[in-house]
Amino acid sequence: MHWRAKGVLQKLLGSVPGGEQAHYLLQRRFGGLRGFTREFEIKMDDWRLMAGHLRDAGLPIAGARLFEIGSGWYPTFPFACYLGGAKQVITVDLTRHIKWDLVLSCAEQLAHHTALIAEATGAPEHDVLQRQRELAGRLRQGDDVGTATQGVVVYQAPSDASHTTLPAHELDCVFSNSVLEHVLPDAVDAIFREAMRILVPGGIMFHSVNCGDHYAYVDHSINQLNYLKYSDRQWRHWDNAFLYQNRLRAYEFVDRAVAAGFDIVLNTECPRETRLAQLAAMHVHPQFAHIPPERLCVTSIDFIGRTHVSGAQP
Repeated sequence: MHWRAKGVLQKLLGSVPGGEQAHYLLQRRFGGLRGFTREFEIKMDDWRLMAGHLRDAGLPIAGARLFEIGSGWYPTFPFACYLGGAKQVITVDLTRHIKWDLVLSCAEQLAHHTALIAEATGAPEHDVLQRQRELAGRLRQGDDVGTATQGVVVYQAPSDASHTTLPAHELDCVFSNSVLEHVLPDAVDAIFREAMRILVPGGIMFHSVNCGDHYAYVDHSINQLNYLKYSDRQWRHWDNAFLYQNRLRAYEFVDRAVAAGFDIVLNTECPRETRLAQLAAMHVHPQFAHIPPERLCVTSIDFIGRTHVSGAQP
């Protein structure tokens, strides 16, 4: 599908009553959700990477209190953390996207990953398997997410991650996966400031950002740097309610975290030869010309910011 056609269709659906449900059905029939297992496996691999990064940073998931920004259609990360022994996982979204059939499918698919979760979290696999069976069973009986996880997973939507009602210094970890690239730049700053407020001293903020042009997933005639050809004014024609892309580069997310007061303890920003070659072969809009190619070409990043141990903000 040509990326411009998708942009026009999504912009149209975003402006009409019932457009959100129509968009979801199209995603299930033709989009990324038509093969749920493949989509779910990608998310579980992302969760495995996050769990490893948190462990290396000295924050085991077992016993941790976590906060997810951007729940999406089903709670893969919160459920995996719950099975691994997290004490609490609050997951929030600006819009209530969650779909019951996908929530149940997610819980059932986790049966194939109990060994992975046990290894990543250090929890006994028998305990992980027991929690997975109880979770899937309770969801089949009609329990909501909170009841099915014995109050560990709390789903809140609509809810704004930049203005929570949580007490200060309440949580060990704030995280997101493929979310921040869809957030207005000013809201990214506000989310980081709120994370600084609600994290305990020495707490961790982990974000995995997919900052490449998402239209490249449906139109293979373009690459993930394609949207850098356009000015902000031109790009507004293709941004829409279902696929807003802020086009911030990887290093800008890190710089904003530093500006919010975080110490960066992980930064996977890395220019790849393929992306550098793609960048060299295209015309980049002048508004991006000041960014060095080795930073402009980066289309994904994982980073961790830690609050100061004293809790004092700079």
